[in-house]
Amino acid sequence: MNSLLWPIVVPAVAGFLCLLIPRRVRVVREVLALVATVWTFVVAIQIFRGGEYFLQQDWLQFGSFAVAFDLRAYQFSSFVLMFIGFFGLVVASYSAAYMAKSDVGKRYYTYLLWTVAAASGVVLSDNLMILLMFWEIATILFYLLVTLGGTKQSSAAARKSFTILGFSDCALLLGIVFLWAIGGSLSISHLSVKLGSGFAYITFILCAVGALAKAGAWPVHSWVPAAAEGAPTPVMAFLPASLDKLLGIYLLARLSLDLFIMDRAMGLVLMILGAITIIFAVMMALVQHDLKKLLSFHAVSQVGYMVLGIGTGVPIGIMGGLFHMVNNAIYKTCLFLSAGAVEKRAKTTDLVKLGGLASAMPVTFGVTVIASLSISGVPPFNGFFSKWLIYQSLVSIQQPIFLIAAMFGSALTLASFIKVLYSVFWGERPKKLHGIKEVGFLMAWPMVALALLCVLFGFAAQYPLQKFIGPVVGFNFEGVPEKVSMVNALWSPTLATALMIVGLMVGLIIYLLGRVGRRREARAFIGGEVLDTDQTRVAGTGFYDTIRNLSGFRGVYNDADKGVFDPYFLGGKLGAKLVRALQDLHDGVLSSYLSWSLIGLGILLFLMMM
Repeated sequence: MNSLLWPIVVPAVAGFLCLLIPRRVRVVREVLALVATVWTFVVAIQIFRGGEYFLQQDWLQFGSFAVAFDLRAYQFSSFVLMFIGFFGLVVASYSAAYMAKSDVGKRYYTYLLWTVAAASGVVLSDNLMILLMFWEIATILFYLLVTLGGTKQSSAAARKSFTILGFSDCALLLGIVFLWAIGGSLSISHLSVKLGSGFAYITFILCAVGALAKAGAWPVHSWVPAAAEGAPTPVMAFLPASLDKLLGIYLLARLSLDLFIMDRAMGLVLMILGAITIIFAVMMALVQHDLKKLLSFHAVSQVGYMVLGIGTGVPIGIMGGLFHMVNNAIYKTCLFLSAGAVEKRAKTTDLVKLGGLASAMPVTFGVTVIASLSISGVPPFNGFFSKWLIYQSLVSIQQPIFLIAAMFGSALTLASFIKVLYSVFWGERPKKLHGIKEVGFLMAWPMVALALLCVLFGFAAQYPLQKFIGPVVGFNFEGVPEKVSMVNALWSPTLATALMIVGLMVGLIIYLLGRVGRRREARAFIGGEVLDTDQTRVAGTGFYDTIRNLSGFRGVYNDADKGVFDPYFLGGKLGAKLVRALQDLHDGVLSSYLSWSLIGLGILLFLMMM
């Protein structure tokens, strides 16, 4: 069997076997999922190290029109494939403990493994129709995974997600048809369309809608926070946090770098979408009281940096966008897994009901701190480095407004995660949470591994840039760390990290010296009445609620809560009117329906001929 088929076939077959394993031997199912994901990860590493691979196989033939089952692994696709295998492995291990007593484990592992197979098929496809086939399978599997929440919220979230992603997939299908009409081929390796004509712009926009919706960018983003309310936490960690970002930005990068020859106008459109996504989503995250929903809005906000970097059209910006794609998948998955650990022990993700868990869950607290600083763009962690590349690209193309928006978004992100850390781990612990313990090894090691990557990809950012990102855009680093230095308007992470570690050690010494000596502790009282900790506990959400009540923001937040800015609800209203209009055209006569079908087909053919 061709080596490119292994990452698709192995998890697909393992997922099918999970359906056949009885519930009473669920351990076998979990072991099978771990073995399959480990195998996929190892094969992906071998493919990445082996260079370029091809698989060309005739598949479907319709007269002169043929769809070939073509697969290709090269620098870009193989490194994304490697991270798909990695995230599949960490989530499978985490789920072995998180889903241990769940009644839906059989379906969960089946859908999880099939999603790994579908995602692998997307990045390896060298034919647009094959890519679309795997893309649709991934969308359907996400719908099925969200429904495993087993609540009314999960059902509603699954419908909303499937509607938005299904609509965007229809746009992608139409864009692929138009691409075939323009380029005369479905082969990704042989297509290169120059933007300039109206039809070419429409084609790019249609394809980009599919990529942006999968990544979760504004305005087709609302399925992400909706899914957070109903989906199991490992599902959020695996799909919106990691895989969907990898697939969406991968396709957007392929569109911008390979399938189309970009111009400044379309690059400006992408930068505008990126800036709006950053600010809008982070403002919504600031006022959230549920940890998973807060993280979901940050998952949307971080997409803005990726789109912004790709939109610059310069090598440093594109490298920053792609590097941020990887970094975001790492720290966002870590954050969702840590939220799942808190949920597993505390039985809630309501920030008002949490607090004081740092001493009870030190591992979860430590990895959350690292991931929070990473997503906020604080050096020396990985999130800072990728954002720094994007900042420098905006400086190089003289776009100060977008630079301010990106930096402002990072500041608000840091403010938001200070709220998270205080609400969950600092402050007074509610009485109901006494006796909580740290999660076990199967849930802890994925979080620790991801947190270590946040540190390594910041401290030694030259390595992923050299091995993964640089070759994609043709940017070759000749030395380490000479080429990545302040001389070239880039950050030197190794020296900076060493200096920051020294600063942290000095600060720790000062802190420990300040704790020398005895302190008297007394219970709080008012007017002679002794109060317990629940009465005196200050929730971390209080200050940020004042933002919602500011005169300039109150109306906007209220409108957002009502779905005024949500295309799902706007589309529902417009769709209802369209349905009523179409109902008026229905007369029950078969010839009328055939006429309308022929008219629609004629319009499509006319557009393709143009």
